[in-house]
Formats: sequence, C-alpha cells, structure tokens
Amino acid sequence: MSTHALGIDVGGSGIKGAVVDLQTGEFSTERHKIKTPKKSTPEAVAEVIKEIVEHFDYQGEIGVTLPAVIQDQVARSAANIDKEWIGTNVNELLARHLPDPTIAVLNDADAAGLAEVEFGLPEARTGTTLFLTFGTGIGSALLIDGTLVPNTELGHLIVEGEEAEKIASSAAKDREELSYKKWSKRVTTVLQEYERLINPTQFVVGGGISREHEKWVPRLEVDTPVLPAQLLNRAGIVGAALAAAGRVTP
Repeated sequence: MSTHALGIDVGGSGIKGAVVDLQTGEFSTERHKIKTPKKSTPEAVAEVIKEIVEHFDYQGEIGVTLPAVIQDQVARSAANIDKEWIGTNVNELLARHLPDPTIAVLNDADAAGLAEVEFGLPEARTGTTLFLTFGTGIGSALLIDGTLVPNTELGHLIVEGEEAEKIASSAAKDREELSYKKWSKRVTTVLQEYERLINPTQFVVGGGISREHEKWVPRLEVDTPVLPAQLLNRAGIVGAALAAAGRVTP
C-alpha cells in the first residue's frame, strides 16, 4: 500500500499541489501554488499540473481535483474554469502531459469531503453531512455515514433568484466588500434552503475562509449544527492524494 501520493487541487484562482503522507493526512512537502491561467482551458491547466509535478520531481500516483462534475474521468460541467472542459476525458488529457502516471480525477468538493471523513471531524462519519467549501464558488459534498454521494453541485442551486455561490461564496464577499455580518446573512439564507431540502445532521464548512470561522459561523441562523472543517483549505489536496492511492472511491 502506498504511503505517499501527490495531490493537486485545481481552483478558479490557483492550482495547488503537495505530496501527502497517507497515514496522517499531513503534507510531507511544502505546498506549491501557481495561478490558474487566465484562459483556463484543458491544455493550459494540464501544462500547469505538469509544472507542479516537475517541481516535486515526483513519480508515482497523482490525484487531481477539478471544479466540475466528473463521471468516468470525464468532465461533465465547468464551474469557474473554461467551458472547453465539458466533455474532456481528464485522464487522457493528463496522460499526454505526464510521464506514465497513475492518475485519479475527482470533483474538488468531493475530494475535500472525503479527506475530512478520513482525517478530520469524527462527526463527518455519521449521519447526513453536508460538507461545503466557500471559495471562488460554493462546493458541496453530501456524505451519508461517511459514504459520498458524488457530484452534488449544490452551489448552483437557485436561491432567491440567484445561484447560491453567486451571492454567498467568499469570492462574492470579497467582490462586494461585504462585512462578515452582512455576508453571514447571505450564507444563512443559503443554508436554510439546504436545510429545507436535505435535512442534514450537520453542516461542515471548509475553504480558506473557514480559518476565520469564529467571525461568521456563530452568526448563522440555522437549526442544524455548523462545524468548521479541521483540514481547512488543505482538504482538496489530501482528498486528491487519497483517491490517487485508491484509499477512497470518488
């Protein structure tokens, strides 16, 4: 069984990678980040992934997350990346850019949720957990007793006439220069809709803004417990590495 794997997390603003210790969930290297190309086509992003692999001089299993629905290694949507991704066989794309790798590809929020189950909050392993990442958009992973229901994409649910992520992502907070008080009201509106539709046992919130959870999670007016993720914005990389080593099934 592999003890390490390289995880690469493709986001709307940055592409990040690190070698992960699969026994602990900790990075065994420093994280390396490159800005997502302005025109984030499959070929352009694949070149950045190749650059990250070369940075680590890495040979072995590689996991890659994308902000897209992934079915049988094919991208079926494209959120916050170029629409050319739709219909792309990501495994075949990366095989053209990387030397004989073993590659696993999965949705970015699904990867983060699976990592949280493996190495994060014990609560994520029981009941119905809705794991949400707040960043460029809102990623979602629905977990039933720790088992993933893949590709939920609840950030695109229409709430009050807008996609949830358009009004309540952390990018929306930055773009509109919202205070935590005003932004948390928007997050409340979105979570109340998720409560109405899914009735989760708990929400687990991740992404970079979860580092400052004390500024906004206590302000949320929902009946369901809202728990800050333990892995924060490391989760996507860790989940990608777990998938690469076959430790989780996306």
